[in-house]
Amino acid sequence: MSAPLVVSIPHQLGREEATRRLKGGLTRAAASVPVLKVDEERWEENRMFFRVRALGQTASGQVDVTDDQVRLEVMLPWLLQRFAEVAQAAIRNRGQLLLGKKS
Repeated sequence: MSAPLVVSIPHQLGREEATRRLKGGLTRAAASVPVLKVDEERWEENRMFFRVRALGQTASGQVDVTDDQVRLEVMLPWLLQRFAEVAQAAIRNRGQLLLGKKS
């Protein structure tokens, strides 16, 4: 079995504000990526469990929100592992946009 894809995004928002900004973010992000479909986005306090589909493959994982960082961990099936670097960059960029300070 392969190692999970892990993305850590630092922030300065505090846990509650970061969680508030991220809720629903997966579904909104998927709307801009035609091949990505969200099957589950479930929050338990500051942890989101998710399951998505892309290219006929299913990936699942979790997002943990702490006071100063968001950590996403997802297990990719073998076909989607080929896109891991692209996915990691896209996740990091989208996360930084959601968690950036608003002026």
